[in-house]
Amino acid sequence: MSDKLSVSEQAFLSRQQTRLQKLRGELSGSTATQEDSGVQSQSLGEAHEYEDDAQRLTLLDAEDAVITRNAQRLPMIERALEKIKDGTYGFSDASGRPIPRDRLEAMPEAIYTADEQAARESAR
Repeated sequence: MSDKLSVSEQAFLSRQQTRLQKLRGELSGSTATQEDSGVQSQSLGEAHEYEDDAQRLTLLDAEDAVITRNAQRLPMIERALEKIKDGTYGFSDASGRPIPRDRLEAMPEAIYTADEQAARESAR
């Protein structure tokens, strides 16, 4: 962190770095836990109802969505941590424009402005 930053900016970056590191640990751990969840390890020999199967499939779909989302967030978290180190945190990787602090508070791994992120997601 540069000496040119104000004390409040340095404190903000330090808080964000701590949040990102904690988030990285939580997401890494939750992905591994969810992949080994009890829903996926149900015994095939158990008696069950078709409704139970439907509920399990719904739960598996939801878990898969969470795992996928977490897997997508991890590289962004890593990139945000790199940006803190190189002094570019808070600026978009796409345009170089500032990312509003409110967005960074809500989503510390943001590496694009909200408009740029929306455009990237709709392009997929």
